[in-house]
Amino acid sequence: MTNPMRTNSTRTNPTSRRRHDSESRGAELEKPAGWWSRHQVRLAPYVFVSPFFLLYGLFFVVPILVGLYLSGTEWAGLGTPEWVGLRNYQDLLGDRGFWIAVGNTAVYVLFTMCVVVPAALLIAQALNARGLRGRDMFRLAYFMPVVISPIVITLVFGLFFEREFGIVNGLLRAVFGFGGIDWLGDPLWAKVSVTVLVLWRWTGYLTIFFLAGLQNVPKELYEAAAIDGAGPVRRFIDVTLPALRPVTAFIAVTVLVNTAQIFDEPFLLTQGGPGESTLSVAMFIYRAGFQRQELGYAAAAGVLLFAVVFTLGLLANRVFGVGRDVR
Repeated sequence: MTNPMRTNSTRTNPTSRRRHDSESRGAELEKPAGWWSRHQVRLAPYVFVSPFFLLYGLFFVVPILVGLYLSGTEWAGLGTPEWVGLRNYQDLLGDRGFWIAVGNTAVYVLFTMCVVVPAALLIAQALNARGLRGRDMFRLAYFMPVVISPIVITLVFGLFFEREFGIVNGLLRAVFGFGGIDWLGDPLWAKVSVTVLVLWRWTGYLTIFFLAGLQNVPKELYEAAAIDGAGPVRRFIDVTLPALRPVTAFIAVTVLVNTAQIFDEPFLLTQGGPGESTLSVAMFIYRAGFQRQELGYAAAAGVLLFAVVFTLGLLANRVFGVGRDVR
């Protein structure tokens, strides 16, 4: 039989247990704080943003450094690269094909900046008009080229611009009585064909940005301008254009940088030809690196393209005032 007095003696006294816990916590508080405990508040933000910098360094900085190194070598992709210094850059400056590619790319950039961007703005303004029926259908139609595969687009445009049986020459014969233009075989008309493809493919995409910007223009500004007697053109110039300045700046910089690296349209539609009449710098790099196995030469052209695009992007940022408060 268990002795009750013995049992009570073995139970823990609650008062003594609380005193023991308090002493233990006091002892823990008196311990010196660890290194992380003393610096975690200051270092915690850096820990959270570190994945971005790791990925940025891995996928942006490292490829640039590797490209810079390869641009000073002669390498076919196998074996050890042979260091040749600046010889690739000297050869590029004397390469006629490279300068033709630079000229073609400049034409594409100017055409996009001077034709595609204003066309997108005017289409967005028209789609934003009050009382327009079928507005959603028009928006879908203009945005459709963005979601269609570039290969499909190129096949369709190849049929359109076919010399003998193409739709474009057929319409010209039916309406104006002449046709037979070699859209893809003549150097000048091939360049026109590529620019038309660029216009059709990217105008609707840019229209969406302008349309989103127009939705945020206060209606009170248009009403005040109308009270002052301003017509539609005057309201567009005095109200719409200043209000869309941040959107226009963003689009201009984005289009400038992307068009300088144009590859899909000339590669799929004309393969850069006839000759090199539609060759872009990106296509020149592709030909040098993957068709002629001159990886060092292609890397040198890529470094020059990067330097030019980076510089133009910074200049465009400053000229168009991207990120500045317009108020």
